[in-house]
Amino acid sequence: MSGSQALARLTAERLHTPPGGGRFAISRLALGLFLVDQERHRIAIGSDKRLHVPLKAGEGWILPAGATGICEYDEALSFLRLEVPENLLADVGFEYSDFRPVVGAFDPLLAQLAHQTVSVADHASALYRETMQLALAAHLAQILAPTQPRLVGIDDRRLHRALDYIHDNLAANLSLEDMAAEAAMSRFHFVRAFTRALGRSPLQYVIRERMELAKLFLKTTRLPISSVAARVGYEDVSRFGQHFRRQTGTTPAAFRAN
Repeated sequence: MSGSQALARLTAERLHTPPGGGRFAISRLALGLFLVDQERHRIAIGSDKRLHVPLKAGEGWILPAGATGICEYDEALSFLRLEVPENLLADVGFEYSDFRPVVGAFDPLLAQLAHQTVSVADHASALYRETMQLALAAHLAQILAPTQPRLVGIDDRRLHRALDYIHDNLAANLSLEDMAAEAAMSRFHFVRAFTRALGRSPLQYVIRERMELAKLFLKTTRLPISSVAARVGYEDVSRFGQHFRRQTGTTPAAFRAN
């Protein structure tokens, strides 16, 4: 099946429902993004045991294909719902269909991509729609699949904690001291262990991951380059540009134009 056929089957819509809810059965990987607060939101996944999980606007859920359960809320609900077909996920290399359901805070970039995917659902340009849908699927795959390299050795778990910390704080002012603290190592031993395991220093790794995130922002949003720089941890736009060019061989503006 071609990429165009796969992308055309993605469902992306904005829904408004009265108070209530009920049982659900999901046939494809699905995500929902709340547009209003729901303090009395209750959910059960794979059972009838409802849990009170308050959700705010901008939060929601990601459920694997085949998930069943109950969702209830006491006030009218407005939300985005997107269902992603398996062949689109396969196109971006997603192989973790049995991931653990996510309920609560949403990755900021995923939320932005969800809004944009819904907004272009009826866009006249098929290429534009498909590009946005592909970006959404690719970022979903990055979030749901293990992002860290599979490390071996005595420091495996400690380095994984450091990697989780890095990916959760790419836009923050990351320091070597904080990363080493997450790994429960001295700075010297952390740098040596990290570099040996990943083939690059912590600084080189952080820069590469920031540039990968910047490329996604540049291709899927219309944010000014200064805003992209800030969202990937750079207050100095010129420094961001230098690092971007060193990593990609081109400027952020040229990368977006191409």
